Amino acid sequence: MKLILREDVANLGKSGDVVTVKDGYGRNFLIPRKLAVAATRKHLGQLDHEKRLIGDLQKKKRGTAESLASSLGQYSCTIPCQVGEQDRLFGAVTARDIADQLRRDGFEIDRHQVLLEEPLKQLGVFNVPLKLGEGVESTLKVWLVQK
Repeated sequence: MKLILREDVANLGKSGDVVTVKDGYGRNFLIPRKLAVAATRKHLGQLDHEKRLIGDLQKKKRGTAESLASSLGQYSCTIPCQVGEQDRLFGAVTARDIADQLRRDGFEIDRHQVLLEEPLKQLGVFNVPLKLGEGVESTLKVWLVQK
């Protein structure tokens, strides 16, 4: 049975792929859960149209992410922190703190886009990688200074 996947299915394919599966798997699992539709001419035509729309949307998102990456590449974020002995922070600066500071500075960044391996616990300058989506990555310079 030939089906068009509507969503990504593990070990089978990605959304929009035309796959061949056994009849029972298609009828009893994929189609009732709306994970796939039958590969008819009508559905194949709709698939081509949807792929064009998705491609245009991805180009637009990529352009937005690249412009954000170029503006962030020349920007450095300064976060004032309370400090104890030997320049160690009270607490730590996490991805959420960095994302909040970027939002206050006018950048639309989600905390999940900040790829911080572990929280920052000392004063100094750190290069923090950002994943802005659609394969676009950037590096942000973060300054932790004493309050």
